[in-house]
Amino acid sequence: MASDPAAAGEGWVFLVDKPAGLSSFAIVRRVRRLLGIKKVGHAGTLDPFATGLLVVCAGRTATRHIERFMTGGKTYVAGLQLGVETSTLDPEGAIIATAPVPALDRAAIDACLAALTGPQLQAPPAFSAVKHRGKPLYAYARQGVHIDKAPRPIVIDTLVCRGYDPERAQLDIEVRCSRGTYIRVLAADIGRSLGCGAHLVRLRRTASGPFTVDHSVPGEALDQAGGRERLLAGRLAIDEALRLVGPATVSAGQGAGPLV
Repeated sequence: MASDPAAAGEGWVFLVDKPAGLSSFAIVRRVRRLLGIKKVGHAGTLDPFATGLLVVCAGRTATRHIERFMTGGKTYVAGLQLGVETSTLDPEGAIIATAPVPALDRAAIDACLAALTGPQLQAPPAFSAVKHRGKPLYAYARQGVHIDKAPRPIVIDTLVCRGYDPERAQLDIEVRCSRGTYIRVLAADIGRSLGCGAHLVRLRRTASGPFTVDHSVPGEALDQAGGRERLLAGRLAIDEALRLVGPATVSAGQGAGPLV
C-alpha cells in the first residue's frame, strides 16, 4: 500500500474535531484540498453550530465503506436551555415559546432522564435532511410547510446529567445513543417532560463507533501551516479502521441517518 492517501485507489480514514461555525462538508472540502483528491466524504453530519468528531473517508476504497462507519453508536455532550423553545429546536431558529422553569433538584432531573432512556420511536424534526418526495424536510419548513414523517426506532443507551445551572436554567447532559438519534428532538422531549420546554444550545460529538474525539486532528489546524502533515500523521489505513469497527451489524435507528 502506498504511503500517501492521494494515490489512486488508496483508502484512509481521518478523525477531525469539527469547530463550531463550519458545516461538515466544509471539513470535507479542506481535506480534499490538502490531499489533492476528490473522493472524500464524511460518515455522519454535524450541524454547523455543533462541534466534535467527524469521521472522514478519503480515497475510493474508503468512501465505499462510509455506510459501514455510520452504523455505530454515538456519544454526545449537550447543553439545553430550559424554558425557551425555538423553531429548529436549536440556537439557529427563532424563539417560538417561553415558559417559567420550575424549581428542579437533581432527583427530578435524573428521574426525567431515566424515563427517556431505552428503545423508543422518534420522529425526524421539521428542519432535517430526511427526504419527502425527493426534497429534504428543511426545504419545506423554510417555506412554512410542516411535513410529518413516521417515527423511527432509536435507542438511548445512557442519558445522564452532567450539571444544572438554575440561575441560567441550563442543563448539561451526556448521551450515548444509536445512529439516527436527533439530539435536538431529545432536548425538546426533556423540556416537555420537565414542563417548561427547551432547546439545544450546545452539542459536541465525542465518539462514533470505536473512534473518539481524543484522537482527532483539530479542524482549525487544517487551514494552518503544516495542516497536511498533521492530517496525515493521524491517518488510519482502511483495513485498520474496518478492523476497529468490527463486523457489519444492523441496529435500531440504522436507517434514520446520522443527523443530530
